[in-house]
Amino acid sequence: MISVTRLNGRAFVLNSELIRTVEENPDTIITLISGEHLVVREPAKEIVKRVIEYNRHLRQLCAPA
Repeated sequence: MISVTRLNGRAFVLNSELIRTVEENPDTIITLISGEHLVVREPAKEIVKRVIEYNRHLRQLCAPA
């Protein structure tokens, strides 16, 4: 899950596994696998960075002891 911010300033948490695409035009638009579109304040690079960090965190939790 990653935190993102709507254009109105309200933060919410998004399941990053549901993201199909992220594009800037000029606003950042996240398209989910359901086809739903979310417009957020964060640039596309930041969304990608947060998804990568979240996935790294998951792999650390599942790493063999």
